[in-house]
Amino acid sequence: MDTVETAEQKSKSNTRMGLKLLWLVAAALLFAYALVPLYNVLCSVTGLNGKTSNSADLATTKVDTSRWVNVEFTSTVMPGLGWNFQAKQSSIKVHPGQIETVLFEAKNNTNAIVTGQAVPSVSPGEASLYLKKIECFCFQRQELKPGESKEMPLRFYVSPDLPKDLQAITLSYAFYNAVEK
Repeated sequence: MDTVETAEQKSKSNTRMGLKLLWLVAAALLFAYALVPLYNVLCSVTGLNGKTSNSADLATTKVDTSRWVNVEFTSTVMPGLGWNFQAKQSSIKVHPGQIETVLFEAKNNTNAIVTGQAVPSVSPGEASLYLKKIECFCFQRQELKPGESKEMPLRFYVSPDLPKDLQAITLSYAFYNAVEK
């Protein structure tokens, strides 16, 4: 009789262990699902990974005409997008606090409608806290018809609070295929 009770105890023990493992798997999946939004919030708040916030406080901005900052623009089109994408000018000199507009151009080289999403990155990473975008094509997905070209404006300023030793900033955009899920 001891062997029957032992078998029942083992069965119950195995069932409990299986349920614990299922909970562990569910918790891991939930954590993995929440990780990307949490990371994006962390990067936006701290400026990690060269991400900038999408808002700009224009009310308190004063132009610092005593110095210049060189802002360079680079672009990358990720494989599978089928676009050409670049800034119409590779760099611009700005006074901190001065609002500027730079145009980027994208062209769909495919025979299909393609939707892309631009992801910005700023280097050095410390500068991301001081680059303020007012209007940017990166705020929303961009759709281009076959063969269509589109000019996309970027309105921004560099905060006058930028440390004086930072005299050059690179703003890079990577355009990804934004497939609807």
